[in-house]
Amino acid sequence: MRPTGKLHLGHLVGALENWVSLQHEFNNYHLIADYHALTTKLDSSEIYQNSIDMLIDWLAAGIDPAKSPMFRQSQIKEHTELHLIFSMLITQARLERNPAVKDQVRDLNIESVSYGHLGYPVLQAADILLYKGDYVPVGEDQVPHVEITREIARKFNSEYGQVFPEPEVKLTKFARLTGLDGKRMSKSIGNTILLADSPDEIQKKMQTAVTDPQKVRKNDPGRPEICLVFTYHQKFNPTEAPQIETDCRSGALGCVDCKKRAATRITDWLAPNREKRAYYESHMDKVQAILADGEAKARTRAQATMHEVRTAMKLG
Repeated sequence: MRPTGKLHLGHLVGALENWVSLQHEFNNYHLIADYHALTTKLDSSEIYQNSIDMLIDWLAAGIDPAKSPMFRQSQIKEHTELHLIFSMLITQARLERNPAVKDQVRDLNIESVSYGHLGYPVLQAADILLYKGDYVPVGEDQVPHVEITREIARKFNSEYGQVFPEPEVKLTKFARLTGLDGKRMSKSIGNTILLADSPDEIQKKMQTAVTDPQKVRKNDPGRPEICLVFTYHQKFNPTEAPQIETDCRSGALGCVDCKKRAATRITDWLAPNREKRAYYESHMDKVQAILADGEAKARTRAQATMHEVRTAMKLG
């Protein structure tokens, strides 16, 4: 995950909950993709603090450092070495056909694409294959990147001998959670609820959430199937969701009360996260130690893989 600072509900639903669950089935590596962050923003002054904030959210959500090493991409030099080798195995034309990069360029209104941005999937392939990943838990928008990783693995194995597995996509369990304005949840837009938000902040933000435009007054019948707030209820208040649906359709439940109830349930849901986050924020020495330990474990694994790579290529 690219370090953009404190995480929001979309990260929790779209990735973190899945990652926590996968810890019980797989040996996981969790990469803070700080080099990737430079593809869309050259200013690196906030990357370190953003990395720490994100790491704390990972820990608060339940990522176990004993099971899942967490580390910064920039601190494992083998990422850049393998990226260079992989860049020889793929053409410019193939990278230009990647729909994920095209979508990002369009969404961020980027006028000219840098070499690093175009080659983003190649570095991502190095991120995955350096640890010989068998599965990559991603959303549907990242599937084209994983396919490029598979192609590069096949090409390397064909040229130099079998070193890398061809990783498979493991799609996340939950769909993307929509932002408070009904658009894609993004901090740059300002439509998010952060995992670190206080109960008061959550209440204030939920008041701005869009609802069914046809339900103007409390007694008006609503359409929960198109209401953003009801989507939040389904996720964070599943027990009461059926009754809320009924009361919304009949006009017995108004939007103001519905939003307040959703905010309360979200607050309750996030309570353990806030408690853990507060602990780590006041014990930064432990956060630093977890990061250092994760980077040591990742470095050992990466060095072993690169030894195999150099041997296969007869460079060692």
